[in-house]
Amino acid sequence: MEEIVLPENPDLLITDFFKKFESYTNDEKEKIKDAWAFLLEKTSGITRQNGDAYYLHPYRVALIIAEYKLDADSVITSLLHNILSIENVSENELDEKFGSTVLNLIKLEMKISNIHVNTKTLNQADAVRNMFFAITDDIRAIIIKLAERIDFMRNLKHLDEVTQKTVSQEILDIWAPLADRLGIQQGKNELEDLSLKYLNPDAYQQIKSIVASKKDERAVYLEKTKQEIYKAAAKAGMDISITSRAKHFYSIYQKMRKRNKTADELYDLLAIRILCSSNTDCYTLLGIVHNLWKPLEGRFKDYIAMPKENGYQSLHTTVMAEGRPLEIQIRTNEMHNIAEHGVASHWLYKKGSTNDKVDIKSLPLFNQLQKLCDEHITDEALFNEFKNNLLKDKIVVFTPNGDIKQLPTGATAIDFAYSIHSKIGETIIAAKADGKIIPLSEPLQNTQIIEIITNPQAHPTENQLQYVTTYKAKQKIRSWLASNAVEQPQKPAVPKTEDSSKDLHVHKRGKKKSEKPKIQHSGKVKIDDTTNFIITLAGCCNPSYPDEITGYVSRTRGITIHKKTCSIYRRIPGIELRSVKVEWEELKEDE
Repeated sequence: MEEIVLPENPDLLITDFFKKFESYTNDEKEKIKDAWAFLLEKTSGITRQNGDAYYLHPYRVALIIAEYKLDADSVITSLLHNILSIENVSENELDEKFGSTVLNLIKLEMKISNIHVNTKTLNQADAVRNMFFAITDDIRAIIIKLAERIDFMRNLKHLDEVTQKTVSQEILDIWAPLADRLGIQQGKNELEDLSLKYLNPDAYQQIKSIVASKKDERAVYLEKTKQEIYKAAAKAGMDISITSRAKHFYSIYQKMRKRNKTADELYDLLAIRILCSSNTDCYTLLGIVHNLWKPLEGRFKDYIAMPKENGYQSLHTTVMAEGRPLEIQIRTNEMHNIAEHGVASHWLYKKGSTNDKVDIKSLPLFNQLQKLCDEHITDEALFNEFKNNLLKDKIVVFTPNGDIKQLPTGATAIDFAYSIHSKIGETIIAAKADGKIIPLSEPLQNTQIIEIITNPQAHPTENQLQYVTTYKAKQKIRSWLASNAVEQPQKPAVPKTEDSSKDLHVHKRGKKKSEKPKIQHSGKVKIDDTTNFIITLAGCCNPSYPDEITGYVSRTRGITIHKKTCSIYRRIPGIELRSVKVEWEELKEDE
């Protein structure tokens, strides 16, 4: 949405507000009017840098909050969110006129109003910490702040280019992902689009032009597909509603970068949303859609059975309709309300209705932030945990017992192990995903079943820090390394064969000064770049450097190493599932 031009007549503004939003009670309307009158009185004659009357910005923020259907106290806070910065306005006066709830919300919003994520200072970390407390104390303060950021971005053209880019990057780093975590999809999309407008204006204008030029073509195509769905649903006796849209600009931009294509080369830019009455209807409609058009492999997601951590529920599928990909979302009306408003729907003004409201305290984000508030984390670590983990996309993986674990995208088996228990993380030597051995450095994928293999003699290593993303895993590894620094040997021990009479050490031969550095075997076997695991050399083939080797996870002896040519190895039951790629560790000898 672009900048909204409003009349400056205060009487017209408040009249238009109540014409547009009629759901508030008479008492609530009077309270909102009192807040409006208070704002006008205290800011009389004050203007902004762009020449606008002071009250226009808070009025526009209040419009956004009302569109989210938040309660009257939230609207009042929006109107007065910065009033304490005005001379001769006191907390006692606000408390007396509008109550403690409004005063608390104003104070919470002000605490986080000066967050600047592009300068890693102590004040910045404090601001992030204050934001945590604001979320856990009253999450409405964050929603109001998001609304304030949306209006600020809509009017960003009045500022200089450097400020535009700085603010836009902050929006992409913090506020848009936070809106996503809170389930406020509409706000998230708008923040991303407006940020793109200033960070990459050429791409923004290109996408805008292409989307506009294909508007008529898109309308014909979407109308045809909608009618086919309506017809098929009617045959099944189902009452549905369908909306269609082009994807928002930032999502198109991301597709362009990912696929290295221009906007006019992309075809899957359209989406249809089907709304129905029940969960059963959702799955029935999925079958109807797949009968109409062939679904694309790997493009189906069931967020009804497995909701996102922000409460979002929907079925997503992509089909090939009329020769082009079309994304189709299927959800109930209640799911749609939550998808659009997220946690804001908790305060949705609907008398006698509670079944479509989000339980805020059940959201993982709320619980994670509440836990962080109670932990003693350094300022930099706090900020990084917030930005890189809590605001990252999440994946869901399972333990072999079926327990669900949520981890940030990019998390590895080591992160998973530490999420279960620190001791498991410290002694991990290998991992399986869906029954197959995977490297410990490999990012986990959504819905995988992860099995951790441990050895009591294993311990954390410096290399593991490269492969972990969660704060807990990094902190635990660093803590162990610091505590055991003295005990760690200076040189790696040379592993022995099963009969212990043979060792793998390759003895140096004398060399002349003119010789180039030689490659020397370290006496270790590695998986990827990791050597910290227990190995056993198979007695059947007696592998030694530089034999080509392979390995498998044994039940009692860590990783057992065989020659690749070993016939015994190939006859081991289930070896395909237990095998792991290994190689000798080689080191350059100093000259």
